[in-house]
Amino acid sequence: MLNLNRNSLGSRIFTSMFLLVVIAFALVSGITYYQYREQIRDYNKDRLERKVNSIKKDIDRTLKATTFELITEKIEYIFKEEIFEIASIHGENVTLYDLKGRPLISSTEKLFDSAPIMPIPASLLDTLNGAAGKRYVKSIKSDPPQQLSYSYVKDPRFKPLAILKIQYEDTDSFINSEMRELLWRMVVVALLVFITAIVLAFFLSRYITNRLKTIEDNIKQTQLDKRNEKLNTTDLPNELITLVSAYNGMIDELEESAVQLAQSEREAAWREMAKQVAHEIKNPLTPMRLTVQSFERRFDLQDPEIQTKLKEYSNTLIQQIDTMSSIASAFSNFADMPAQQSEILEVNKVVKLALDIFRERNIAFAKADQDLLANFDRTQLIRVVTNLVKNAIQATKTVDSPQIMVNVGEENGQVNISVMDNGIGISEENKPKIFQPKFTTKTSGMGLGLAMVKNILETYNGSITFVSQEGKGTTFMVSFPSEN
Repeated sequence: MLNLNRNSLGSRIFTSMFLLVVIAFALVSGITYYQYREQIRDYNKDRLERKVNSIKKDIDRTLKATTFELITEKIEYIFKEEIFEIASIHGENVTLYDLKGRPLISSTEKLFDSAPIMPIPASLLDTLNGAAGKRYVKSIKSDPPQQLSYSYVKDPRFKPLAILKIQYEDTDSFINSEMRELLWRMVVVALLVFITAIVLAFFLSRYITNRLKTIEDNIKQTQLDKRNEKLNTTDLPNELITLVSAYNGMIDELEESAVQLAQSEREAAWREMAKQVAHEIKNPLTPMRLTVQSFERRFDLQDPEIQTKLKEYSNTLIQQIDTMSSIASAFSNFADMPAQQSEILEVNKVVKLALDIFRERNIAFAKADQDLLANFDRTQLIRVVTNLVKNAIQATKTVDSPQIMVNVGEENGQVNISVMDNGIGISEENKPKIFQPKFTTKTSGMGLGLAMVKNILETYNGSITFVSQEGKGTTFMVSFPSEN
């Protein structure tokens, strides 16, 4: 999945959609988290200010109601009881200092475990005096974290009387609690989004790739020698309609080209065949003409050897006529496409029958261990074996100890017949031409035997192959479907 350049289209779509959802969710989550945290901080800052203002209003109300003189020295007496009430109402610890930072009174004095109240440091007083709005907030790292708010308490004439310190629990703990709850909710939402994204990406990639797989399968099955089916464009996305339309157009052009090619090949084959027939027939006609002309010049009834010469002339003409008859038969056999016959043959017996016509003792036959049945025309199968054995005999004529081995067997539902010889072999130059019509390396014959064998086997869904090493021999292997 990581190697997107080499992966399938479905994997790329799936990965891209998943990454898009993850990135989008991460951005939205980050922005939401930051915004929510800032809102909570602003809210708690305002909350602290409201708390301070509310406490200061109660302090101002106490100052207005007191009968004591409004001076710093009387603050301790003015708030002797009221400071505890104010602290209780607002739920915060409140301490009052004089203007030099010395403690006057605190709501924590009645607590048995409360620490002694320390004066305000001079540096903090300087900071408070320089603070805008005359209020300073200091954070303290403790458990839980706290904030200390310092501000001036003034009389009705706005003359400073004392310094008010409010001990306020730090909002970070509240913020962290809120953030943990928010993050947990976001994790739950993320899982739901991821699962939904995975499901949608999976089905979307399957939907797209299944359509493309159909096109791929049809392209793989496209063949030049048969009619190819067009794809239906119904219910396809617009992008795939363009691709399928291009494929259907290619099928039309391919069929038209196939028809033209087949016609051209047939015309070329018949022209080549006509040339070959004319050439082969002219070969025996020349000696026949010369024989007749010679007989005409030398014919003499008074010649005592006239009968002998007449017989020689007749034999010569008969030989050339036989040659022409052999040529005609060879072309006729090659052009005669064998029709498929619904005849179930026992291959071992037919091959043995084909080998019985040969008198050579160097031909060995190894039949299959069991009866092999095949749907094949008897005459055509004999013709196949006969041609291969004849070629093997021709190839071993110049070998001191000729050996020809014919094997019959079965493998994977196929009948296999092999004809192996230790003859002269086939040169690398001639191997590509071995099944071409009219190609031959013999001094006699038309070169149509192997082409005819190949033609017969293809008619019965079979095949023929060979392996050969020059100077060591050749093995032809025939294969066609078994009926066992």
